Amino acid sequence: MSNEKDKFNNHEHAFDTERLKDLGAERHKELAQERERHSVESEGRQNAEQARHEALEHASKTEKEVKQEKTVEKSPAERRGPASKREREASFNTTMKEVRTQMSGPSRTFSTVIHNPTVERVSEVVGSTVARPNAILSGALFAFLFTLGIYLVARFNGYPLSGTETIASFALGWVIGLIFDYFRLLLLGKK
Repeated sequence: MSNEKDKFNNHEHAFDTERLKDLGAERHKELAQERERHSVESEGRQNAEQARHEALEHASKTEKEVKQEKTVEKSPAERRGPASKREREASFNTTMKEVRTQMSGPSRTFSTVIHNPTVERVSEVVGSTVARPNAILSGALFAFLFTLGIYLVARFNGYPLSGTETIASFALGWVIGLIFDYFRLLLLGKK
């Protein structure tokens, strides 16, 4: 019987050892998960503190820049009267830069060429003298009607057309349109 008791005790002892090993492994896993969770939390705290520190630095830097801008700008009371030429040019250049950032490459290049001050001046002079809307309209209308009339007469009588009829009639209509604008300006005094 003592032999059986020893076997039974050894079996219980073996069972307890296996159970203890299983419990130890489970507890080891729980501790590893807890350590991992604590390390993630501490990293999160460090990251949060670092982000807070960076935000404070950025805020102080921005605050300094705003203070500098406020000291440079004049108050509206000091800037009475119309905007100066330099202010208008600065405003125009700022607006153009902002608009050009939203354009495609070719459009940006075309805008740069067209809004060149020299090109703008030439365009204004040409638009106010030679390329007047009434002159161009009357030139186009006169060219259409006069060329149509010449074509019908030539076709009826069997004459060939040389091709300069349209250009010549446009020039004649354009001159008539300029003369009309000139007399209208003299009589009414408005553009």
